[in-house]
Amino acid sequence: MPARRSRKLAALAATGVAPLALTALSATPAAAHGTLGDPVSRVAACYAEGAENPTSAACKAAVAAGGSQALYDWNGIRDGEAAGKHQENIPDGKLCSANSDEFKGMDLARDDWPATKVSAGSYTFSYKVTAPHKGTFNLYLTKQGYDPSKPLAWSDLDLKHPVATKTDPVAEGGYYTFSGTLPDRTGRQLIYGIWQRSDSTEAFYSCSDVTYGDSAASAGSTAAASPSAPSDEQIAEDADKSTVDHSGMDMSGDETAGADASADPSPVAEDDNSPAAQGGSENLAETGGDSTTPYIAVGGAAALAIGAAGLFASVRRRAMTGGRRGR
Repeated sequence: MPARRSRKLAALAATGVAPLALTALSATPAAAHGTLGDPVSRVAACYAEGAENPTSAACKAAVAAGGSQALYDWNGIRDGEAAGKHQENIPDGKLCSANSDEFKGMDLARDDWPATKVSAGSYTFSYKVTAPHKGTFNLYLTKQGYDPSKPLAWSDLDLKHPVATKTDPVAEGGYYTFSGTLPDRTGRQLIYGIWQRSDSTEAFYSCSDVTYGDSAASAGSTAAASPSAPSDEQIAEDADKSTVDHSGMDMSGDETAGADASADPSPVAEDDNSPAAQGGSENLAETGGDSTTPYIAVGGAAALAIGAAGLFASVRRRAMTGGRRGR
């Protein structure tokens, strides 16, 4: 085979296969997978009211600030590179959006967000999940004296005493359910949820407004409607309006759901200063879901790349050998 033709074939092989390898490496779409359902989070409560025309003043303001797409993407408040470094990655005033511009409406400092009535004592928390993942939940309550009319700061949360910490919950009926204890408080408060995956650096965040009994008015807060979580029917009906990739996912959220195509196999770096560490969950255990898909994708990409390199080297050797023989 003429050397010029051999070199041409080698170049075609390298340029043709390499993009396939790169495509395989990048074929793990960002996706989102959950939020607190009880007490219902701000984004879920607003979405349940209707993404285009919510009924409460706070949710209308949130849509005016950030648009309705955030509500269709209700399970998308996340940081793909969290790795336990929640305070480092998310600045004060942007906790409810996880520093995401799409969800900036959730950060509005207001005292009229739809709020769930609670009281001190045991509480069963429910986390709406559309794709199970391995990881640990930590829920934190604001300190007494919290002012909802000011931007939420990390210092507003009692990070040393999480109201609930759960590893290995099992998703049933579309929810992770686990118990915790709410301490004494009065007036309007907020529960901040962090779900840090152990099979990835990714973490999910949620803000749930609550009021202790009927004391919100006496604490100077504006009365707000009781929120509700979106129904499965509503979620299914609006699925095509969401930017979340639900392919292969069981919307029931049961532990038997399909593997998550967006799982990231990189390990979680521990951070002693993170809220998760402060909550005593130093070892993030594996709790459902399957992260084999990215390994297959990366392995396939690597095989393609190696194959391309091998083909290039083989053709080049033949070309050089043929050239020497021709002399």
